[in-house]
Amino acid sequence: MSVRFDSVTFVSGDPEADAAFWGAVLGRTPQADGGGILLPGDHRQVGLRFAGGAAHGTERNRLHLHLSRAERRQAEAIAAAVEHGGRLRGNGHVPTGSYAAMADPVGDEFCVIEDENTYLAGCGPLGEVTCEGTQATGIFWSRALGWPVVWDEGEEVAIQAPAGGTKLAWSGEPVDAGKPTDRQYFLLTAPPDELADEVARLVGIGATDAVSTAPDATALRDPDGIVFLVRADRPSG
Repeated sequence: MSVRFDSVTFVSGDPEADAAFWGAVLGRTPQADGGGILLPGDHRQVGLRFAGGAAHGTERNRLHLHLSRAERRQAEAIAAAVEHGGRLRGNGHVPTGSYAAMADPVGDEFCVIEDENTYLAGCGPLGEVTCEGTQATGIFWSRALGWPVVWDEGEEVAIQAPAGGTKLAWSGEPVDAGKPTDRQYFLLTAPPDELADEVARLVGIGATDAVSTAPDATALRDPDGIVFLVRADRPSG
């Protein structure tokens, strides 16, 4: 298995504002990346990528981010988000011992998790990417990435890289049919000479609708019908 999780891509009406906000909040430096803007991750923290396109609609997103305690306490993380253009949703009140529901400058939802939360303890500042979707899709992604399942309760499932860090989680609920399946998607990479084999492997474990979108990239769908992209590694620099 040579595929690597590169980033969660957000299609945004203002990718520059998105990248500037998240770069400031997470302490990452934006990089140009093939028509998008990448905030690189590492072996424990997943990358974020912002590409131009459709703006946030009226419904909540299918996928959102959870910020968890690392160097900053919850109140400090909220203050940093507000300073850089984020806002508290609802009435703006954060109950003691609860998460804070927020939105970034383009309206995409995220949460700042309470300090005492044990589920995301040690996961780093970007603690979780939480998605609508079925348990079967979580298991598919465990097999696709070689990441172990670290939570499996009821229909909810979460996976995490062997080194720890950011969790990828699914709610166990079917994806709302009214929400776009390609506004937020996972981007994977593989060595150029192994790309075709990796695409075939992913299809073999449950991906569908493989379509070449460029000479070095293939779009597929996971078991819930959500688009993801597999792209050949590109030279750095």
